[in-house]
This record gives sequence, C-alpha cells and structure tokens, in this order.
Amino acid sequence: MKEAEGNSIALWRRVAAMFYDSLLLGAVLIAATALVLPFNKGVAISPGNLIFLLYLLAVSYLYFGWFWTHGGQTLPMKVWRLRALGNDDKGLSWGQAAIRFAMALISWLAFGMGFWSCLWNPNYSTWHDRCSGTKLILVRKSD
Repeated sequence: MKEAEGNSIALWRRVAAMFYDSLLLGAVLIAATALVLPFNKGVAISPGNLIFLLYLLAVSYLYFGWFWTHGGQTLPMKVWRLRALGNDDKGLSWGQAAIRFAMALISWLAFGMGFWSCLWNPNYSTWHDRCSGTKLILVRKSD
C-alpha cells in the first residue's frame, strides 16, 4: 500500500515508530527507576506512589521533549523517517513539546482516538499536532 503524497503520514508508520519508542522509553524508565532505588534503601517502590509516578511522567516528557526540540526526531522516528516540526516549518519549542506530550497522553487515554483522528482529518494531523501547532512530516530518503 502506497502512502499518500504531501505531508500525510500513513498511520502504520506512526504506529511503528510509537512501538519502537515504547521499547526505548521502557529502557529509559528502568534506568530512571534504578537511579532512585538507592534513595529507597534498595527496596521496590510501592505501587501507586504518586511522587514516583510523577517522576516517571517527567522522565517520559524529558525523553520526548529533548528529541523533539533538538532535531524533531527520536531514534525510532529517524528509522521510520518521521520528523516533528512546528507549523512554521521550524523546530519545536519546549512549550510545544509539552502540549504535544500532554495531548498525546490524552489521546491514549481516549483509546487512541487522537491518533486515529489523522485518518479523517484533511491535513492528516492528530490531536496533539493540532493543539501544539506542530506537524509530522515524512523525511525523504537521502540517496
């Protein structure tokens, strides 16, 4: 199946990048957990610990925010040739990254509807694209 022309990004490409990002983020969160275990005397952190959950959320935001504001691509986005840009074709600000991240979480909480919305939106944008003033582009292969 061929992707549509222009700025449209096939949903399968987005999902593939998200899957690989989830694997990398999982590794980052394991490392982040290992960093705080000594402060808990090496004991596992109790489930539902709000401070720890907020810490992991902040680490997750820093993971995506750093890559989005420094080149617009996480490693999986590079593999799948995707780049996040502002609607002005410039890089993302930290504010745009924060809105994009928060809306992506809301999209997931709504059973992925924010991601699926790219299928019926004329600009192929997701909720987090529209709310943050960003877009996802397909990077051309360099020969």
